[in-house]
Amino acid sequence: MPGPIDQNPTAPLPPSSRSGAPGAGVVPDFAPPVAGRPRRRYAVVGTGHRAGMYVSALTDAHADVGEIVAWLDPNPARIDWYDEEVRGRRGGGGEPLPRFGPEGLERMVRESGVDVVIVTSPDHSHAEMVERALRAGADVVVEKPLTTDAEGCRRVTRAVSETGRSVVMTFNYRYAPRNSTLREVVASGEIGEVTSVHFEWVLDTVHGADYFRRWHREKSNSGGLLVHKSSHHFDLVNWWLDDVPTRVFASGALRFYGDDNARARGMGARPERGTEAPSDPFSLDLRSDPRLEGLYLRAEQHDGYRRDLDPFAPGITIEDNMALLVDYRGGAMLTYSLNAHGPWEGYRVSVNGTAGRAELEVVERGHVRVEGEGDAVLDPSATPDVPTGDVLRPEGERLVVQRHWGR
Repeated sequence: MPGPIDQNPTAPLPPSSRSGAPGAGVVPDFAPPVAGRPRRRYAVVGTGHRAGMYVSALTDAHADVGEIVAWLDPNPARIDWYDEEVRGRRGGGGEPLPRFGPEGLERMVRESGVDVVIVTSPDHSHAEMVERALRAGADVVVEKPLTTDAEGCRRVTRAVSETGRSVVMTFNYRYAPRNSTLREVVASGEIGEVTSVHFEWVLDTVHGADYFRRWHREKSNSGGLLVHKSSHHFDLVNWWLDDVPTRVFASGALRFYGDDNARARGMGARPERGTEAPSDPFSLDLRSDPRLEGLYLRAEQHDGYRRDLDPFAPGITIEDNMALLVDYRGGAMLTYSLNAHGPWEGYRVSVNGTAGRAELEVVERGHVRVEGEGDAVLDPSATPDVPTGDVLRPEGERLVVQRHWGR
């Protein structure tokens, strides 16, 4: 069995990204901070799994320019987890950082002298947390998506306009070399003027199922996968084309997960939660990952939130199959689809132009490995060096550019 694995999977590094040597045009080091400049003071709002990347950054690579000075979360056990991590990286000393509940955001900014609030709380709370932080006098870094509906977006932009403060929401997937290279191809004019794009994204039955186990499964919390997940993909297309949509048609349905679909396929009785069914390939055992065990299983007593629900349980209101047709201002059109129950994980993009075509195919995981006891290895990058022997769908990426009448 593999060791502890990250069960909120992210894309594995492609071979082109595993080298320590920077590519052409990439600056390998950050400029040194200005002498005498004080470190910026950060507070973290929402201490779930996603907060980890920000905590690590501010206690490691960027500790010379920033520091965490306060926490905000309704669950004290999750704050405890990160507070111990921060103090451990500081050598184990020092007092616990100040902690606040959601009602105390303004007091936190004031009393802890917060310069920047990092918002990693559930999506539906983003608009409120961002607006309150701005009006309290702090800048904001917020996880995508900005919020879950148009009114939330208006709320944030209005607060930015009225306070003059900054909101940063970074779409980090632009920085994958394969994606930035496709932008270079399009921008160069190699395939001429773009007429259409086809973008297909496949989530496998481990990563895809994960959205149907946790709070994302309710559309009132996440806005659905077209908001929570596909926002990355729509940003990529807008960026590749340097254009904006003018008209969108969308359709989606819950056709695989959920109790109705399980019943229709005769799946029989299901465990209420994955930690009680460690041998089920659709389930998540929180005990298999120390971070998830600490942040969720040991924190349940405080708020009742369970991270490992059955993806075939009642109450799921988001879709698992989605399709879009989008018209762009410059004349190009986009066809897009997302499937959350594929046997493999990755994506295909085809960009058609007046002088040719560019095709990007990425396989992040060629198939879902199931161990002897039925447990799936959740993170595609957990075992990157294990040969799959798969010649038809090997992990990796390929970008093909072909001009008209050319090879």
